[in-house]
Amino acid sequence: MQKEAAASTVKVRFAPSPTGNLHIGSARTALFNWLYARSQGGKFILRVEDTDKERSKKEFLDSILADMKWLGMDWDEGPYFQSTRHDIYKEYAEKLLIKELAYKDGEAIIFKVPKSKEVFWYDVIHDKITVNTDEIKDQVLIKSDGTASYNFACVIDDALMGVTHVIRGDDHISNTPKQILIYEALEFKLPKFAHIPLILGPDKKRLSKRFCATSIGEYREMGFLPEAIINYLALLGWSPGKGQEIVKPDLIIKKFSIKQINAVQAVFDFDKFKWVNSQYIRSHEPAKLCDFVFALLVKKEILKPNYDKEYLKKVINLFITRFSIIDDLIDQTSFMFKDDYEVDNEAVKQFLSDEKIKKHLFELGKLFSNVEYFKSHNIEEATRKYIEQVGLTGKDIIHPLRVAVTGRSVSPSIFELLEVLGKKRTTERLSKLRL
Repeated sequence: MQKEAAASTVKVRFAPSPTGNLHIGSARTALFNWLYARSQGGKFILRVEDTDKERSKKEFLDSILADMKWLGMDWDEGPYFQSTRHDIYKEYAEKLLIKELAYKDGEAIIFKVPKSKEVFWYDVIHDKITVNTDEIKDQVLIKSDGTASYNFACVIDDALMGVTHVIRGDDHISNTPKQILIYEALEFKLPKFAHIPLILGPDKKRLSKRFCATSIGEYREMGFLPEAIINYLALLGWSPGKGQEIVKPDLIIKKFSIKQINAVQAVFDFDKFKWVNSQYIRSHEPAKLCDFVFALLVKKEILKPNYDKEYLKKVINLFITRFSIIDDLIDQTSFMFKDDYEVDNEAVKQFLSDEKIKKHLFELGKLFSNVEYFKSHNIEEATRKYIEQVGLTGKDIIHPLRVAVTGRSVSPSIFELLEVLGKKRTTERLSKLRL
């Protein structure tokens, strides 16, 4: 792909506010900035907008940085902190006072917005946008407490840090004409602006907790892999073409173009997100996937830190095509880890109400105890020999066998499952069916 600008000129930034965790929408904004920088050989700056002293918390900052690193979004400069740059903002505000483009209001410094002026820019995503200054009030530059306003600090930082492309959510469109006026007043070179449509929920309203989790940390704990999150977020407003939906980060970088971001708002589809994650789970390196799942199950206090990872790896491999997030795996495999698992009463009623079948399963359990090598093919061979000897059909025994050892009517291949479950647990569960 031909680069959209000279590599040396591209500089973008992500500027989170540490007043909360990394939201899914903010993560997508960070991603599009990061992808553009990487695709163009440019630089990705991290700037922390922490001027809100009361709401800014270190734990939120630590969480944001940790989530970005976990997603693989590395930065080239920063993090810079706006809270350390008050003197710089004040210096430039005073320049505007001297030029009589601003005035004092007590301790505050206010920018004089010129009247009846057309402010316009060519947005990379939305094309030409025009705003009349009669719709804009005079703008606070420095508040009475000495801190800079968002729009003023943003302009100063972007200009001094050499930001060439401001890529952000289209909820900032209303801020852009205000910022352009300040750029012009200070004779700073304007960056290019690209406003990304917001992510909508299934109800076509702004994304909220009503339909799904909203922070990267929550998705991480649900068992979403970082590559899957990157893949799905990239698809919310951008496409690699040809209907391709599974695109790994390295290929996204090669194919990414900011000009291809859709001007229409993207709808968050949780089921599709889970499907994307399931594809990465199936192709993930087994040992790394096991470590990832193990850490989450320990955190959820389902497993203890000294639990047998080799057994967990076998369970994961057995269910690999049946789960897309950790909650699914937990729901489907509780009987693999403990004996007081939840039982489907309807399945028990359907398959284990016949006392003769229960007696056959009890006898089958005794037969299993004599299977020297408790492997799936040996288990299946012993089962089918028994079925033939007693004059039953496979359907008569195999479904009841599944319910007897798992408590449910659906599972992976029963013989492969029994191999992983092990002889001891299998025979103990079948022995409980004694009349």
